Amino acid sequence: MENKSDLETEAAINGQTLNESKIHKDIERDLNLKIIQVTMKIKDHYPELIKFLEEIPVTIPDETNMEITLKNLKSYYDSLSSMLNKYILEQSEKLK
Repeated sequence: MENKSDLETEAAINGQTLNESKIHKDIERDLNLKIIQVTMKIKDHYPELIKFLEEIPVTIPDETNMEITLKNLKSYYDSLSSMLNKYILEQSEKLK
């Protein structure tokens, strides 16, 4: 685990306050967790969709704009969720 001075240094390098850096890391961690949860749900319950899964995008922060990483993760999470929800809806329609 990083100590406070390491976090302060990293934040300063990225032109952020310590609080902004922590918030960014929290959001990134949350998005990665959501991506893993959806991926596991697909693998466990809808293995026929595995062929449509992409690799998790690389999340190396860009020192000039860390929001790009968050946007990429959010976009990937949204696409996974959308694919899964659409598939579930289509399957339920077939059963009617």
